[in-house]
Amino acid sequence: MERHKILGGKVALYRRSEDGAWHCYTFLQGKEWRQSTKEKSLTLAKEVATDWYLELCAKDRHGELYSGKSFAKVAAMFTDEYEAVTRGHRSPKWVRGHKDRIRLHLMPFFGKMPVAAITSGTVQEYRMHRMTEPLPEEGQEDTQQNKRPWKCPARNTIHNEIVTLNMVLKTALRHNMIDYVPDLSDPYRRQTKVNHRPWFTPKEYKQLYEATRKNAHNPKQPRFKWYAEQLHDFVLFMTNTGLRPDEVKHLEFRDIEIVHDEWSGENILEIEVRGKRGVGYCKSMPGAVRPFERLRDRPRPNGKLSEDDAGKDKDETGLAYALPKPTDKLFPNEFKKMFNGVLVDHNLKYDRSGKARTAYSLRHSYICFRLLEGADIYQVAKNCRTSVEMIEKHYAAHLKDMLDTSLINVRRSKQSPQVQIGREEDE
Repeated sequence: MERHKILGGKVALYRRSEDGAWHCYTFLQGKEWRQSTKEKSLTLAKEVATDWYLELCAKDRHGELYSGKSFAKVAAMFTDEYEAVTRGHRSPKWVRGHKDRIRLHLMPFFGKMPVAAITSGTVQEYRMHRMTEPLPEEGQEDTQQNKRPWKCPARNTIHNEIVTLNMVLKTALRHNMIDYVPDLSDPYRRQTKVNHRPWFTPKEYKQLYEATRKNAHNPKQPRFKWYAEQLHDFVLFMTNTGLRPDEVKHLEFRDIEIVHDEWSGENILEIEVRGKRGVGYCKSMPGAVRPFERLRDRPRPNGKLSEDDAGKDKDETGLAYALPKPTDKLFPNEFKKMFNGVLVDHNLKYDRSGKARTAYSLRHSYICFRLLEGADIYQVAKNCRTSVEMIEKHYAAHLKDMLDTSLINVRRSKQSPQVQIGREEDE
C-alpha cells in the first residue's frame, strides 16, 4: 500500500490499489479521522487533504468537532428498545411506522452523522431537504418521465418524522451520549386553525341510512345481501353509540346488555368497551337496540355444508348459516369497500371542506348530534371515553347551537336624559 505524509507527518495519504483514489487520515482528540479525497492524482489529493485537515482543526478550535456514536447506531439501539418495551402496549403497525421513517428518511440524512452533532440548525436543514424537490442526477432525466411527479410531503408527515428523531435523541440522552436534546420545534410554524372532524349532518345522515337500507334490501349481487344488512346495522349502531371503529372491531355479543333506562323509560344498550383507552363503559341511545337485536338474531355464514348436513339453513352457494354465539364478534367482517361505495354513489364521501369521510365519521356524528340536542359536554366526553378539551376543540367549535344568544346578545338598559335631569333638580 503506497503512503505519503504531509504537513510534517500530521496527515498521511494512502491508496489501496494503483489506480484507486487517494485517502487521508489524521489524529485529533485521541481519535483517528479518515476521509477519501476522491482524487487519483497525488498532487490534487494533497491539496484536498490539506484543506480537510485545516477544516478539522478549525472545528476543533471552536468546539464543533464531534465524535461518538453515529445516528445509525443510536437508531438501531432505539428500534430494539422501543419494540421490546412497547410489546403488548403498542400495535405492531405503530412500531413499524417508526422503523420505516428511520429507514426511508432519517437514515439517509443523519446516518453517518455523530448524534452529538445534531443541532436545531441541522434539524431545520432536514426540513428544508424534505420540502425541496430533489434534482435528477445526470443521465436520469429520461427515466423520470414514467414516474409519478414529486409531491411535497404534508406538514403532519414531517412532524411525525421529527417525533421519531426526538425519540432517537432521547435514547442517546438516556445512555449519556449527549448532554441535552436540542430544540426540534418548527421556528416558523404559525398557530394552525382548528378544523372540525368530518361528520354527517342530520340531513346527510338520513340520506346515508336510507341508502344503506336500500342497499340491504336490493344489493348489487344476491351473495352480498348478508354483508349489506350488516353494513346497515353497523351505520345505525355506530351513530347511536359513538364507539370507535377499533372498539367495535373487538366487540363481542357478551359485552352488550339490553337494559331499561329509568330516565327515558326506554331500552338502551350497556356496552363494555375494550379499545384505545383500555376497558370502559358506554350507554347507547335507544336507536341502537333494534340494530343490535337484528345482529343477534341474524344467522351468519358458518362454513360449507357437507352431505350429512341435510336440513340445515343454507344459501345458493352452499354456505351453512347459524346464529352467533356470545363469544362471536359483533361485526366479524369489514365493510370498507362497500361503505365507501355507498358514500361515493350518493356524493357523501367528502364534506364541504374536502375531507374524506370514513367509519370514524359516524362517531363524530354521534358527538355532534348529542351536542346539538343539548347534552352535557362532560357526560358526552365520559361516555365516549375522551376529554372535554378534545370535544370543545374539534366538535363544539363549529356547532351553531353551542352559542347561547341569551348570554351573547345582552344589552345594557339606558335611562332617558329627562329622568336624569329630574333627579338632579330634586337634589
